[in-house]
Amino acid sequence: MRAIRGEILHFLDDPADRGVEALEYFADGLLIIRDGRVAEAGPAEELLAKLPAGTPVDDRRGKLILPGFIDTHIHFAQADIIASHGEQLLEWLGKYTYPAERRFADPGHAAAVADFFCDELLRNGTTTAMAFPTVHAASVDALFAAAAERRMRLITGKVLMDRNCPDFLRDTAARGYAESHALIEKWHGRDRLLYAVTPRFAATSTPEQMALAGRLFVEHPGVYLQSHVAENRREVAWVAELYPEARSYLDVYDRFGHVGPRSVFAHCLWLDDADRARMATAGAAMSFCPTSNLFLGSGLFDLDRAHAAGVRVGIGSDVGAGTSFSMLQTLNEAYKVLQLNGQSLSAERAFYLATLGGARSLYLDDRIGSFAPGREADFVVLDPAATPLLARRNATCHTLAERLFVLMMLGDDRAVAETWVMGEPAWRRP
Repeated sequence: MRAIRGEILHFLDDPADRGVEALEYFADGLLIIRDGRVAEAGPAEELLAKLPAGTPVDDRRGKLILPGFIDTHIHFAQADIIASHGEQLLEWLGKYTYPAERRFADPGHAAAVADFFCDELLRNGTTTAMAFPTVHAASVDALFAAAAERRMRLITGKVLMDRNCPDFLRDTAARGYAESHALIEKWHGRDRLLYAVTPRFAATSTPEQMALAGRLFVEHPGVYLQSHVAENRREVAWVAELYPEARSYLDVYDRFGHVGPRSVFAHCLWLDDADRARMATAGAAMSFCPTSNLFLGSGLFDLDRAHAAGVRVGIGSDVGAGTSFSMLQTLNEAYKVLQLNGQSLSAERAFYLATLGGARSLYLDDRIGSFAPGREADFVVLDPAATPLLARRNATCHTLAERLFVLMMLGDDRAVAETWVMGEPAWRRP
């Protein structure tokens, strides 16, 4: 058993639904951890008196302790092409993404990038991620191995592409199915690792491969499915040409059994209300990726319509079209995207989306995303005085909401003092 003392905040529900009742806050709090899980969280004065003699207490007063951030869409193989200039989606894939992913045929390269990637997540306070690797089985092995070494919770799976992509990345439907099946048997449910069936997007998979992806999703209860949908208008038109029988882009996936609980679709910009209703009814989730949507000029996410339809929503950095591993910076851009769309994102709701909201979108809120008893003790310690500007601006704040907003607008990786995984320090700022 150990405990950590500081300013503690976590969420019980979506602030859009329950307002201030959706959060639990302790100005001077204590988080008690037993065997890597949350035993209790509450006022320090009350809980310190209950601690067994000799229990170590890490004093972080002056710092804000939140559940670890959850990134619901990111590409580990694109870390080396982040901040590549000047294209929209389809051109960007051909010019930057596919050449970079070619290198992951080399297991040594895959392992080196996986180590960097996991360390960078932890440095930014992200303790759970749903990530795209490449078509190479070695890329999946490398990422799972790196996450397991760090005891992180991670979801990934071999990318499936058997058309409309370079020959050096093109798979076959049969080989994609067979390798995915073997990887599921090897990794799914091991440590804190979970597998996702991963068709890149409908345009790069034949109907045969889409059908086999749906078969994998059904054959292995508990696995996930991740893909992209309706990110870019030209992409939407292209998919409509390839699948003329489908009502919409989302309907392509639905026809192959991809839309259901534990399926997560990135972007979801150019959907209609029928698509949103279908996602809500099926229990599928959207990953809101603001930095990449702005960077590639793709469009503006409609959070209000998603919420009104009852769709699960998490936040995705979408590195490398996304421009930062930092969830604070990603929330910064989410606020701006919604401003442009005539909507307002409160700081409380933003941090909910990055923690419990992400956990709910992944059906993992019984394990991560909050400090409810029994949850895995993943958390981030934020320093509200990490930079001179943060310190000066926070000195003028009068409410928790204002301080959270300042953190998400002015904060970045420098504001992350520590990241803890399963009740143990995993990264600490020097």
